[in-house]
Amino acid sequence: MDLEKIKKRVLSLTSYIKEIEIIEHDHYHFALIYPDFEALKEAKIINIKEELRWYAVELYNIKAKESEKIRGFKIFTTPLGKNIEEILTKGDEPDDEIYKVLNSFLATMTDKEILPTSHLELDLELDSLNYVELFVFIEESFGVKMDEAIFSNMMRVEPLYSYIKANAKKIGVLKPEWDEILREQSSEKLVYSPFIMSLYKTILYPIFRLYFRLEVKGVENLPASTCIITPSHQSMLDGFLIESALPYKILKKTFFLAYKQVFGTKLLRPIAKHGQSILIDANENLKETMIYCALPIRSGNNLVIFPEGARTRDRELLEFRPYFAMLSKTFNTPIVPVVIDGSYEALGTGMLFPRPRKIRVTFLKPIEPHSMEQGEIVERVRGAIQSELEKSKSEHL
Repeated sequence: MDLEKIKKRVLSLTSYIKEIEIIEHDHYHFALIYPDFEALKEAKIINIKEELRWYAVELYNIKAKESEKIRGFKIFTTPLGKNIEEILTKGDEPDDEIYKVLNSFLATMTDKEILPTSHLELDLELDSLNYVELFVFIEESFGVKMDEAIFSNMMRVEPLYSYIKANAKKIGVLKPEWDEILREQSSEKLVYSPFIMSLYKTILYPIFRLYFRLEVKGVENLPASTCIITPSHQSMLDGFLIESALPYKILKKTFFLAYKQVFGTKLLRPIAKHGQSILIDANENLKETMIYCALPIRSGNNLVIFPEGARTRDRELLEFRPYFAMLSKTFNTPIVPVVIDGSYEALGTGMLFPRPRKIRVTFLKPIEPHSMEQGEIVERVRGAIQSELEKSKSEHL
């Protein structure tokens, strides 16, 4: 196996990797990656792991032979040539109130050891929701305004602390509450297009019925009141499948969460603009984006969120991101899990034209948040979808 060839191919796909080594680990290929932090900083990318996963490793995997695919990777925050003991060197911790307050707050969001050298995403494993909490905490506790452009230049604890110390107007401990954040006024407005949505369904449904033998089940599980609809994600067809499967009355008051990188292109932007879609970018305006995404729920409409955040590359469910659960708990809104089965075979990753494969869309029974914690909600929804997928698989073997 030519590991050097794999290495060169991955490097050709992205400008955000400075060093990469491919090793054999438990009989499969594993990548050790040292990112180009300067290039990432210049591009204002703060979700580094996701960027490298989908636009380097998985982009390579799309065309790679099964035996040459990269099955896992680890990101290092220091050059790969350095000794591992040096990589883990603790360094001196500042001994002042600002650092202690910041460190204590970070400890509420991660169970990892917090060092001055710790990278907020790669070492402490913070995500976009954590960043919003952190921004609000810094502004409320220290009087320091924080945004993604500033933040992308200080993704480690020490430079973040130094920036706060240089600009602090006060020192306090004010933990942000999501209930308050999500109820803040949004500068954005929802754009309703009930006629266009109905037209999309009228055109798409018969086409999908004919070409994919589309079967829709469980529509009776959709509540008449506001709900969050969470489908599994197998292909680029999935949003359109949900659009065609929802009853007209429910579709007209349903909004779809979509990534700007995909649906903000010249080809798909007009569809998104008139398709009651909320386009988001995970690297900018995080707080405002979260508030905007809550608008449909706050105004009595439905919201479709693909909790995996990306299409599966191997038909298996990805890890679920918790934002949908946070919305459900904050606004006491039921979640309707949805299983899309067959769209992976119809238009899997790397396919240019859909194949005529059988597709089923199944709306499962609503899950009420009640007294469940956010993590419990995520597990319940993912478990319901996983169970139905396995049941469907066994029925059609």
